[in-house]
Formats: sequence, C-alpha cells, structure tokens
Amino acid sequence: MPYSSPLLEIPRAVAAPEGHPEAGVPWHWGDPFAEQRTAARGVVVIDRSHREILAVTGEERLSWLHLVISQHVTELAENTGTEALILDSQGHVDTHFVLAHTGETVYLDSDPGPVATSALPKGGKQTLREYFEAMKFWSKVEIRDATEELAVLSVLGPETDSVLGVELGTEPYSVTALPEGGFARRMPWPTRAGADLAVPRAQLTQWWQRLTDAGARPAGSWTFDALRVESRHPRLGVDTDERTIPHEVGWIGSAAHVAKGCYRGQETVSKVHNVGRPPRYLALLHLDGSPEITPETGDPVKLGERVVGRIGTVAQHHELGPIALALVKRSVPGGAELLAGDEDRVVQATVDPDSVPGEHAAPGREAAQRLRG
Repeated sequence: MPYSSPLLEIPRAVAAPEGHPEAGVPWHWGDPFAEQRTAARGVVVIDRSHREILAVTGEERLSWLHLVISQHVTELAENTGTEALILDSQGHVDTHFVLAHTGETVYLDSDPGPVATSALPKGGKQTLREYFEAMKFWSKVEIRDATEELAVLSVLGPETDSVLGVELGTEPYSVTALPEGGFARRMPWPTRAGADLAVPRAQLTQWWQRLTDAGARPAGSWTFDALRVESRHPRLGVDTDERTIPHEVGWIGSAAHVAKGCYRGQETVSKVHNVGRPPRYLALLHLDGSPEITPETGDPVKLGERVVGRIGTVAQHHELGPIALALVKRSVPGGAELLAGDEDRVVQATVDPDSVPGEHAAPGREAAQRLRG
C-alpha cells in the first residue's frame, strides 16, 4: 500500500495531490507562504518520513561502500556524513542519497521508490538495497532496510538549534546520535541552517509534538521544495533525466569525488571535470505569474522555436513567485527569455543569471522583477 504518514491525521495537515512526488506526507498546513517565511526567519519542522533508509554494518562497510558509490568514504569518520551517487558506466546518475556514519553503522537515506539502474535491462527498476546486495559478493558487510526503524524529519531555519534539544556540530553533515535512538545530521541545504533528524519511527508523532512545542512551526513538503528550488538542489527523477551527469546539477564535490578511482562512471566524471564543459546546467527559472497556469515536470523549455531544455520541479515561492528548475543547454545565457511548458500551459520564463555557470549578473530577484514588470 502507498505510504501515508500518521501526521496527516493531525488537524490542518493537507495532503499532496494524487501523483505528487511528495505524496504520503503533509503538503502544507494551511498557509504555505507563511510556512516558507518562517523557514527563512525562524524555524519549521517538515515531515519527510516517506524517505527510505538503509543501514550498512560490518567491518568492511566503508571500504566496500567506497568501491560502489561515487564519494570518497574510506576515511569517513564516526559522526560525520556526506552525499553520494550511483552512476552507470557512462557516468549518468542512477541514484542519489545522503549518508550518516554513526554507531559503527552507515545510514543512507533516499527518496522513496525503486530507481532505474543500468544493472538491469533498459527500463528495469530495482531498489537501492537490491543493487547493493548484488554488489556485495564476499565483502564483510550487512545491509538491512531500516525504513521501518527510522523516519526523517527536517528542521529548517536560523533558529534550528534552539528547538533540537541536542548539541549538533557546526560543520555540514556532522552527525549527533540521539539518546532515544536515531541521529541528527546538520544539512547545508535547502536553507543555510537546518538539520535532518532520523528518529525512531514508532516515536514520529511524539518527536513532531516535541519540536512544535519547542517553537518549530509545522510546514509541508511545499515549503521544502520551494526552498530547494531557490537553492538549486535537484531531486532525482524530477530535475534529472536518464542523460544527467553529476556536473550538470551541482553534484560534483558534494556527492561525486573527481579524483577517486574504482567506481562505475568515474572516467566520465574525471573527463568532464578536466574539460569543464558539461553539455547542460541546472537553471533557476523565474516564471511569468500573470496567467493562472504553470508548466509541468518534463515539459520543454524553448528559446524561440528551438527546444533547449526540460522543466523539473515547479514551485510557488513566498518571495520569488512561480519558479522552476530546468536542465538547459550550456549555450543558454543568463537573463535569456524563454518559453516554458507544453500545450495550453506555456508561460514566459527568464533564466536567473546567478544560476549560469561562470556568469555573474544581476541578482535573481531583479530578474524576476524584470519578467513581471
């Protein structure tokens, strides 16, 4: 059965529309723009308990992971974390996840659902655990699905530390074990101040109550997505396609190591890094909010009559208005005036100059004002 968070039973929780990528957790709590403003100025808590979590244990957990993922983790210290990818042999992104190393266990949390993988025939899908099990061979590691053990809550905003009740390290991805089980991990996105909490799933409602009692405002996935789009952090399968390489979406360094060998797709990562010219980049688009329509994920982006990209996440932002992430060709300049959408949902769009690699122009808000002015 599709997942449904117990927090959806709390008054004022509004579920996401059917088919939405964040189905199963609250979409908002009655006022999504106020929720976003609080995330920017105070602190909010967001239910992300639909994320899936794997636990990797065993004496060879780091050396084995080092061989099968894109990140350098042989010396990943206790109580630290990072991000990582699974790539195919051509360097295209199959999977993205976030790690936390604590209690002699590496936890990996990812978006829900099976993922496409080049390990199967074209179009085939498998879970991340199934992929890892196929790659384990004789390594001294154990892999278990910890989704029924732990649930993720994200706390965002400059007042994050004041509501956590635990002392969290200041470095990105630093991890602190929670006394009741689980862990808290400092996150550098989608806001500059925030943390993911992996709490015992049986205590999800109690943790939600504890955080809201401490001053965190309930917020939904709408807020998380709007802030994620603003910060240009992609979601796998929404802002990426089957041709996406890490360089195009900002995953070099944060999730893919350019100097580490011995992982599938590394040759492409190194080659494109040395050349410095990925074919596309992840652009922030400011959409014309005059018509009461917005493009949808997968819709084309056109410069004149020429298709130059595809739409990813579309969001309504409390300050920027309608915005979207789009994978566009490298030749598309900052400030370019585009058409985004298909059929009866085509709107004008402008590329935020700050999202263009190597370009420095007027701030994004000025681009939005030009579009709407």
